[in-house]
Amino acid sequence: MKLVSAWLRIPFWQRVLAGFVLGALAGWAFGHSAETWFGPLGTVYVTLIKMIAVPLVFFAVMNAIGSLHGQKSVAALGGRTFVWFAITAALAVGVGLLIGWLLQPGHGLTGLTVAPDYAVRVVPSPKNVLLDVIPTNPFKALSEGKILQVIVFAGLVGFALVKLGERVAGLRKLVGEASDTMVQVTRFVLEMTPLGTFGLIASLVGAYGFEKLLPLGTFVFALYLACAIHIVFVYGSLIALHGLNPLKFFRGAAPGMQVAFVASSSFAAMPAAIRSVTHNLGVDKDYAAFAVPLGASIKMDGCGAIYPALTSMFVAQYFGLHLEPAQYATILIASVLGSFGTAGVPGTAIVMVTLVLSAAGLPLEGIGYLVAIDRVLDMMRTMTNVTGQMVVPVIVAKESGLLDRDVYEAASSNLGVAAGEKAEVRSTEAG
Repeated sequence: MKLVSAWLRIPFWQRVLAGFVLGALAGWAFGHSAETWFGPLGTVYVTLIKMIAVPLVFFAVMNAIGSLHGQKSVAALGGRTFVWFAITAALAVGVGLLIGWLLQPGHGLTGLTVAPDYAVRVVPSPKNVLLDVIPTNPFKALSEGKILQVIVFAGLVGFALVKLGERVAGLRKLVGEASDTMVQVTRFVLEMTPLGTFGLIASLVGAYGFEKLLPLGTFVFALYLACAIHIVFVYGSLIALHGLNPLKFFRGAAPGMQVAFVASSSFAAMPAAIRSVTHNLGVDKDYAAFAVPLGASIKMDGCGAIYPALTSMFVAQYFGLHLEPAQYATILIASVLGSFGTAGVPGTAIVMVTLVLSAAGLPLEGIGYLVAIDRVLDMMRTMTNVTGQMVVPVIVAKESGLLDRDVYEAASSNLGVAAGEKAEVRSTEAG
């Protein structure tokens, strides 16, 4: 028991970093067999995260809508959140195009082969995407993990709780208790992150040798650089412009960013992201319960903005094509609108690139060259996505008076219990 207590006293980010480093060493030492030996650890961890994500969102959104001050407040917050989603997505496209123009990742490459498992993705029509947001069977949406459909249904139930008032006071209390219970379950599961990180990274390093990365090393470097610039300078500047300390933001957001990087899934990182923005950064928990799951569905600065923009530059350079100003504008508009329009569609990054290349009149075959290294790219793309999904709620909360400045200034990168909860734990242990 003392060993467990000592382990939990280590800051969360340090435990995750230890899992990352040890996993990389294990993957290098065991080679391809690392997938067999350590891969299941990562699989179990991601499965646990996905297990809690849907009920967490379902009860949190119902509780959030029922707790916010009426429909007008929800609409105003939602509108402001969407505006910032669009602004940061447009900035991300600009960063992707700039890095693609500076580093020229497609120049000088010859003889690339299309990945054997590549197939051209069919981009759904706007009508189909819109219709798919409405669940025909809410229980099926819950079982299949369709987050947007879950949000829509939970939001309607939340509005019903507001409309019925005191007649459903007991149900509203029950929903709040269920939401609190799922938050506690989330804490339990997130304590598995260091172990899951070890398994995921060991499996990845063992499966990918340098032979897969070297031919496209410039593209990998360009993507990581573009994402890093967007995270540090664009997000950091927006935080600073709102009178907040960027370093404290990144410290508080670190757990969500770490989970996103190793799990390569906004959906899997969502519980950690919600916990980070509320517990570490002081965002109102009811607003965060609405904004972060929404962002996990439609806020894709890495997958839906930087990656399509950079891939467009790569494809044009590889095939020796000159992009016209109108094509740059098309890439910008298609990336921003497409990230909203493909919300909830599996394989968002590939769908987005397909959509943008089609709109800009560029060869779709270029996507197939990158599929073989997609897992390595997805780590950084997803961390960018999730960072943006935390930046926007912090910005909107600051603008709307829903940010606890004291919590933000004391930003911690630990996902353990909050200060008030620690006092409660100490009093329980003393008793």
